[in-house]
Amino acid sequence: MALRPMAVHDVAQAVLACVCAALEETAANVEGQPGCPCRACVVPGAPAWDECADPCSGDTGGQLTVNVARLYPSSELPAQSTDVQGIRNCAPPTLAVELVVTLLRCAPMADEGGCPPSCDEQAAAAQIVHVDAVTIMNALYCCLPGIGAARRGPKYVVGGQRILGPEGGCVGVEQRVTIALPGCSCPQEGVNP
Repeated sequence: MALRPMAVHDVAQAVLACVCAALEETAANVEGQPGCPCRACVVPGAPAWDECADPCSGDTGGQLTVNVARLYPSSELPAQSTDVQGIRNCAPPTLAVELVVTLLRCAPMADEGGCPPSCDEQAAAAQIVHVDAVTIMNALYCCLPGIGAARRGPKYVVGGQRILGPEGGCVGVEQRVTIALPGCSCPQEGVNP
């Protein structure tokens, strides 16, 4: 089935909104936990680690991004289909999109004298990253069933999560999720979509 032109972008925006809302809720319930960064956007390709400080306030709010890793046909989510399609067959397997959610925060750095961050500073940064990791995972499991036109939401597989950095003064979380996209009928022959 053919996809709506906005299908991929709409699902990426929905995931971004879902994770951002969950980060805000967690910040309200966990003392010292930063909320959703003001720099939160869907990006084309892998995010640039431009700045882990919040450009709105200069605080450690960070950067939240969602990007597409790949779009592919799948007969059985999350595996990629290798089924051969006929010339006139407009009914490929389900189309899936693999999204990458990346949240970066500032990492503790050495001071001006070259002394490394204290264990307390490291532990505080680790707590923020660990809470962010759980919040992102929970957000996906809680929100994805409610997005899209289907009554029960799309089929999806939450993939692996990894901690990023510290690198360039940033530390964070990368979470992958694969979502089955709703198709629609193919355009009529000779009609441009």
